[in-house]
Amino acid sequence: MRYINEIKEGDRINGIYLCRQKTQAMTKNGKPYENVILQDKTGALDGKIWDLNSHGIEDFDAMDYVEIMGDVTNFAGNLQISIKRARKAQEGEYIPSDYVPVSEKSVEDMYVALLSFVDSVHNPFLTRLLNSLFREDEDFQKAFIEHSAAKSVHHGFMGGLLEHTVSVTRFCDYMAGAYPILNRDILITAALLHDIGKTRELSDFPLNDYTDEGQLVGHIVIGAQIIYERTAAIGDFPENLRNELVHCILAHHGELEYGSPKKPALCEAVALNLADNADAKMETLTEAFTADKTNREWIGFNRFFDSNLRRTGDF
Repeated sequence: MRYINEIKEGDRINGIYLCRQKTQAMTKNGKPYENVILQDKTGALDGKIWDLNSHGIEDFDAMDYVEIMGDVTNFAGNLQISIKRARKAQEGEYIPSDYVPVSEKSVEDMYVALLSFVDSVHNPFLTRLLNSLFREDEDFQKAFIEHSAAKSVHHGFMGGLLEHTVSVTRFCDYMAGAYPILNRDILITAALLHDIGKTRELSDFPLNDYTDEGQLVGHIVIGAQIIYERTAAIGDFPENLRNELVHCILAHHGELEYGSPKKPALCEAVALNLADNADAKMETLTEAFTADKTNREWIGFNRFFDSNLRRTGDF
């Protein structure tokens, strides 16, 4: 099969892809058509079925594996496939792991790095809390390792939550060494736990979509709930320590309009917000530059940065 990241404008492709989404729409002239999002482990591709009455278009639904044939064009700076033929593929015709985006980094190495941060925390209550999740709870470990950090935008791939968490913790580790005002144990613990609610906010792959709990409650509050539950099971866990840790989780998006129930009141919460925002933005940039196959210096307007992005020149 041709992976999506290998596809170029002008290609005619014929292969099996996961139908991530399928919706009906109408042209300005009142003609019905269908929007399709195709996915494999390297990315996603927008597709259109303009002729719904074509004998070459068989029935299929979202989350089906579909063999498609079509022509690739460029629309408003993005690749798009006009689908001429489509049929639902049968089991045995595809390998599911080819259709799940995965981290390019070693999961094993990243988890070793995460555990090294766990071991670097000296406070016995925080150590017990971290070990209860990352060493003693196999179901949590599996969900944490396999989950993404987002449906889209940044780290939207299997292992993304682990990769993002390790990166944020590294940022925080640097700041803890550079600024004595920070309590390293609280900051490192908060960094390791800041997105644990995403294990319940987002569903497993290949769906990787918001759960009902995720839509109604959100990962920040879910994370705080998990910490309350875990600390309640640890005898004599200091109330003030729990409140400070939970505050860091609740404030890690920095602003109320960005989803944080609280604005940072502790220096550790400020540091965590800065680290989380920095890693999310750098990964978003990385994914934007990687996705652009035009080799142009200016890759176009990006709505997340509200700016027209340019590659750095070679000197």
